Amino acid sequence: MSTKQIEEKKLTEISSRLHEVLSKYETVVVAFSGGVDSTLLSAAAVKSLGTNNVIAATAVSPSLGATDLDNCQELAKKIGLNWQQVKTTEFSNADYLSNDKDRCYWCKHSLMQELLPISEEFNSKIILGVNIDDLNDYRPGQNAAIEFGGEFPLVEAGLNKEHVRSLAKYWNLPNWDRPAQPCLASRVPYGTSITVNIMSMVDRAENYLRELGLNNVRVRHYDETARIEVPPEEFDSVHENSESIVAKLEEFGYQYVTLDLKGLRSGNLNEALVND
Repeated sequence: MSTKQIEEKKLTEISSRLHEVLSKYETVVVAFSGGVDSTLLSAAAVKSLGTNNVIAATAVSPSLGATDLDNCQELAKKIGLNWQQVKTTEFSNADYLSNDKDRCYWCKHSLMQELLPISEEFNSKIILGVNIDDLNDYRPGQNAAIEFGGEFPLVEAGLNKEHVRSLAKYWNLPNWDRPAQPCLASRVPYGTSITVNIMSMVDRAENYLRELGLNNVRVRHYDETARIEVPPEEFDSVHENSESIVAKLEEFGYQYVTLDLKGLRSGNLNEALVND
């Protein structure tokens, strides 16, 4: 058996496990962020349950990037999803805006509050694209999802991040290699209050950097300072465009622009919680 055949056999087994988990549902509401996890889960749900039994809902708030909503709509169309937007209200919640270590809990709490009436109307289960690797990170939002009855089929099927990427590629999903793109609030250190203006500054800064070809990028917000994170192999590109980057980010409201020499580390602001 060739390497390709072995890989295809493995992916077929993974797909079968996921299909078995999803087949226990009649209808589902998928929390659809447009990332590879929720996209794979949505596509798998359609394969298992049929288009008419799957609703994909995207949370809309200032923590969603300006281009992300369009991306979600385009993705949903490409993979044949019944897609809708839900406006979440976390920005009216002082517990969320204070940006304590439970911020993600309140964000997911707001999302689940909006998804619950949809699930009740269609007698559906709410499912989320959490994989088993996510269980090892600090993600209090998962607790909020569970409190509202949300379930994690990728976890139940035993899929990790590598499985998700590989299966998404095997199914030719258009975003199989898209870098992880957490909500914009994750760019703000715990203890710094979240505001709509900060979200806009971060969003515009990251969109500009992507226009320069830096697709896997974070702009961490430290008051007047923007701390850029990209993989080390893209440091040269940042340096080559440094003048325009500084000028543009100053235009967006930053006074200082820095490059993190440790490189991109997804979720690294959670490191501050270790010593809490």
